[in-house]
Amino acid sequence: MIRSILSTLGNCVKIPELKSRILFTVFVLAVCRLTAFIVIPGINGSALAQYFNDNAQNSGGLLVMYNTFAGGALGNCAVSSLGIMPYISATIIIQLLTAVLPRLSKLAREEGGRAQIIKYGRYLTVLLCIFQGAYFASSWLHPENAFHNFKGHLVLTDNHFMYYFVTVTVMTAGTMLLMWLGEQITERGIGNGVSLIITVGILARLPNAVQGLRDMFSAKDGMEPTHHWMGTGLVLLILLVLVIAGVIAITQAQRKIPVQYAQRAVGRKVYAGGTSYMPLKVNYAGVMPIIFAQSILMFPHTILLWLADSVFPKLAPVKDLLTTIAIQLDYGTFWYLMVYSLMILFFSYFWVATQFNEIQIADDLKKNGGYIPGVRPGQMTCDYLHNAMSRITLAGALFLTVIATIPIILAKQMHVDQNVASFFGGTSILIAVGVLLDTTRQVESHLLMRHYDGFLKKGRVRGRF
Repeated sequence: MIRSILSTLGNCVKIPELKSRILFTVFVLAVCRLTAFIVIPGINGSALAQYFNDNAQNSGGLLVMYNTFAGGALGNCAVSSLGIMPYISATIIIQLLTAVLPRLSKLAREEGGRAQIIKYGRYLTVLLCIFQGAYFASSWLHPENAFHNFKGHLVLTDNHFMYYFVTVTVMTAGTMLLMWLGEQITERGIGNGVSLIITVGILARLPNAVQGLRDMFSAKDGMEPTHHWMGTGLVLLILLVLVIAGVIAITQAQRKIPVQYAQRAVGRKVYAGGTSYMPLKVNYAGVMPIIFAQSILMFPHTILLWLADSVFPKLAPVKDLLTTIAIQLDYGTFWYLMVYSLMILFFSYFWVATQFNEIQIADDLKKNGGYIPGVRPGQMTCDYLHNAMSRITLAGALFLTVIATIPIILAKQMHVDQNVASFFGGTSILIAVGVLLDTTRQVESHLLMRHYDGFLKKGRVRGRF
């Protein structure tokens, strides 16, 4: 198998177009990683980076999770601290609005309408960058409120107006630069540029995970290690294999609905009938439900504590109630996991309901002379597809829930280093595996077009080709 992979990599170099695309992608990704180390003027980025390194095992929540997606840029107070996530969020919002608002739905079907919708997404990205940049700038200005037991100052300037202006402007420009570089990769490189930028940022945290894993099983200052290889180490190894295998299986899993096409004549042309199938993905929503749930649960804890301390400081019953709810919804608590799991289940069905249009699919099958064996065309086909999609969505949603909660349970219940736990499930592993599989497919398509073998000559993953 290793020899086959090495041979395939050698074939990639033999194809000039594929070689140039791969080199261009690597170069642009290197530029993206460089932006994660250029500190914003007027901020002591080394102090926050040291804090993240020293408190990796006990840290969690909004900023730590965001730091993972930004490839450590947030911890360095770098120009790309916001990462590419504002653009992802804006794209998701526009897609949902397109499915809900008739005006946007009509615009998407018109000539040139798709380009206009993309433009709306970029405008929305700038707005999200401004709001998120202001939030992070405020967190750096008052680090004692955002980071537990943080001592010292991150902001080196006394002019707070200039600090906010420069910081928000630089972070917005950094995100827009990453967005443009991602589009260049998609157009001139290999793979989806935006997804690759997120994946590289996640994989960039791998050295920190290795360091955290070593610290877990090594003695410090004459003290016994916090975990033992025969116990926690074996569990983590088995869990890692099961999680990766499960993610690959569910990502590739699909239900094939047989479709029969009758022979039909259009003008003088006669189209022969045949049998095909309609693939329905088990994990149709992908990683979107987890992103939605995380985005919403970012703020309740902080908002409730702010209300208790700033709005109702003198009303003891209200303040105690808000504080209690905030504590119960803190990252890693039982109620946090419960709400988190229910939101993932809800958004899995919500995404399918807005993106999977069984009515249009049934109409298209009827117009093209296609039908599902044993099911009448029209409304019965629509109901059949709706019921089938609902059942397989439940399986995909339950899988997403398990994968999303594994890192939280490892970090909070088993006291595993946060950097280590993030590679055992959640959004990180889903994005990394999905993007790498998609990039591998594109590379294989270039190789097969030139009559070269793909990465796996035997035992090809089912559903790839």
